[in-house]
This record gives sequence, C-alpha cells and structure tokens, in this order.
Amino acid sequence: MHCYRHPDVETGIRCARCEKPICPECMVSAAVGFQCPDCVRTGSGTGHAPDANRPRTIAGGRVRADGRFVTKILIAVNLGLFIAAQVVGERFVDRLVMIGYAYNPVLGEVVGVADGEWYRLFTSAFLHQEAMHFVFNMVGLWVIGGIVEPELGRMRYAALCLLSGLSGSALVYLISPANQASLGASGMVYGLIGAWVVLARWRRHDMGPVMLFVAISLVFTFARPGVSWEAHVGGLVAGALVTYGLVHAPRARRELVQYAVCGLILLIDLGLVLSRTAALT
Repeated sequence: MHCYRHPDVETGIRCARCEKPICPECMVSAAVGFQCPDCVRTGSGTGHAPDANRPRTIAGGRVRADGRFVTKILIAVNLGLFIAAQVVGERFVDRLVMIGYAYNPVLGEVVGVADGEWYRLFTSAFLHQEAMHFVFNMVGLWVIGGIVEPELGRMRYAALCLLSGLSGSALVYLISPANQASLGASGMVYGLIGAWVVLARWRRHDMGPVMLFVAISLVFTFARPGVSWEAHVGGLVAGALVTYGLVHAPRARRELVQYAVCGLILLIDLGLVLSRTAALT
C-alpha cells in the first residue's frame, strides 16, 4: 500500500478510523492504533460529533477509552461462579457443568444437554472448579482480550467471546462421550487466540511469533491428559472465522455481513447440538 497523502511512500499501516493507508509522517496516535490527519481534523474537539465522524475500530465499532471493559465483565462473571463453586460445592458445579446425557448420583436424576438443559452450553464456558485452571484461563483472557477488544469494539468483541465459548461447548457435546463432564473458559480463550491470528495478519505483523504461540498452545492441548481438546479447537476455529468476517466485511454492507457471519456460526452450533441430541435420544 501507499500513503494516501504521499503516493510515493509505501506503508503497512491503515487509519484506525477510515482505513486509508498512512505513512509514519501522517500517523497521529489515537486511543487505538493511529489516525490520519483528515480524521483527526474532522473529529477533534467536537464532543458531539456526528456518529459517522467518531473514531472507529477496524471492525466498525466505536473506539473506547477503556480497552478491557467487556474483558473485565467476563472475568468478573468467571470469578463469581468460581467463588460459588468453592462455597456451594459439587451440587452447584453439577448443575452448570457441560455434560451431554448422564445419570448424576449427586443430584439423583438424569442431567445433560440432551435432556433439555441447553443452558449448560453457556454456563460451562464460565465455570471453573480448580484454582490453577481458573487462574490460567483468566490470565489468557486478560492478556489476549486486551489485544482483541480494542481492535473490534465492545459489542463485536462480546459476540466473539460468546460464540467462541458456545462453539467449544458444541464440539464437546458432539464428540465427547455423553457422560463426560467439561468446564472452563478455554473455548473462549482459544477463540481470542484465533481472533489474534486474524488481526495480526490484517495488520501485516510478523506472523512467526503468533503462529509459534498457536502451535505451543495446541501442543499443550493435546499433550496434557484430561484436557478437553474439543473445546479448544471449537473455540479456536469459531474465533478465527468470526473475526475474519468482522474485519473483512465490506464497508458498504459491513453490519449486514457481520450479522450474517455471526448468525452462520450460531446456526452451525445449533445444527451440531440438534444432531447430537437426536443421536442420544
């Protein structure tokens, strides 16, 4: 690409607001990334600027001062459920954990998604029982979420996290034994890893360190016993697909395409859940 103000200067940076290519001479630091002089001039000093003139993320969301607002909420929800699991114990965990179809001796009843408890697909993505599992996932959510959330904007980032967690649970439900329990925010965290890969490529960053991190994460996924690799892979793939649709949607039909991509992932998850339910029942 060549700078829109200096056609003879090559650049790999775009304005975070209008996405025009800009060179180092034209870059103006913003809350997220850089803006071009035109966007700074039209948007600066106007607390009531028209919505079209407000700074936007690369996915079309509003640029916010707090780049971890949604991430903090997600961590707070995880923390609340973790504390409840420690205080209440097994009975609380058994009500929310991801399980397909099984008789639970603690509750004395048949439980699972196939028995109509679809909420488990979501609640299990926020539930932790072991301290190290909780800490590991929250560190990943904080670090990688701090990279992804400012790039997408709050609403799109929230949709990414929820769809990643749901997709991880859906793949667990589809592949794992019906009576095997699964819990944790790993699907969500791996969804953020998939999003980070897409964003790094879009920003033309050096992909070597990024792909090395992904490779190491997958090695740990498959090398450690007791890890729900289905949740990791499901979240990773969903996160990458959702983010690709969010950042590559054409500006003329951006929101329509973004809604369609998120809806498509949701329909795929629904299809997986329905097919597995039919097989189990």
